[in-house]
Amino acid sequence: MTPPLPLRRRSLLALLAATPFSHVAHAAAPTTLRIGIMAGEDEDIWRIAAVHAAQAGLMLKVVTFSDYNAPNEALADHELDANAFQHGPFLSAQIAARGYRIVAVGNTYFSPIGLYSSRWKSVRDLPGGAVIGVPNDPSNEGRALHLLESLGLFTLTPSAGLLPTALDIADNPRNVTIKELDAGMVGRALPDLDAAVVNTDWALKAGIQVSRQRIGQEALAGNPYVNFIAVNAQDEHAPWVAPLVHAFQQPDVRQGILDVYHGAIVPAWG
Repeated sequence: MTPPLPLRRRSLLALLAATPFSHVAHAAAPTTLRIGIMAGEDEDIWRIAAVHAAQAGLMLKVVTFSDYNAPNEALADHELDANAFQHGPFLSAQIAARGYRIVAVGNTYFSPIGLYSSRWKSVRDLPGGAVIGVPNDPSNEGRALHLLESLGLFTLTPSAGLLPTALDIADNPRNVTIKELDAGMVGRALPDLDAAVVNTDWALKAGIQVSRQRIGQEALAGNPYVNFIAVNAQDEHAPWVAPLVHAFQQPDVRQGILDVYHGAIVPAWG
């Protein structure tokens, strides 16, 4: 007759028998997160971040977009868990227009908008009556006009806020003409203009030699146009948010940003 097992050992064996082996071997199954980004170079950056996320038990499924309005719509509809493609003024404009409850949870990078020219070597060289192209969407046009103001080309009415248009130019001593173009086209139109304000990603896609043709650029310090990871407000304090941000804000991701964008886009954390 086999002697009875001690009560403590019997309880332990009963617990193990009732517990699937996979649960014993792994504390928790990986969480799959759907992350919305713009197609292109960012895909290379998020491949690096995904390695760190996996080490934290997060499996990232990257979903790419070509329409800047789509990632926030998909996030608000819970087709995504997070997105990473936008800066604060863009999100604010989308919230005002569509009522989204989306919040930023961690910085990614800063894409300084620049003034480029294939005709002139500096802002001082721009002639009177210069024609300068700017993106025609509210967020980027406002940003472009503020850059031109900071470079001393004209002044804007203070009441214009972050989203001025050419109608908000109050003093224009050099008689600059603003030509509004689609954000994806303004860089390609550079040969036909005296200068153009172009988002960095579009400048690269248009074949602009960023370091050689740039005659003006935003500063990072205090800039509201830093990009970030965003989530629905209800998920702001979800347990996966901090590990996701930490997975992105890593030294090799930092180097990846500098490599992929050839220094034209810079990390914006720490």
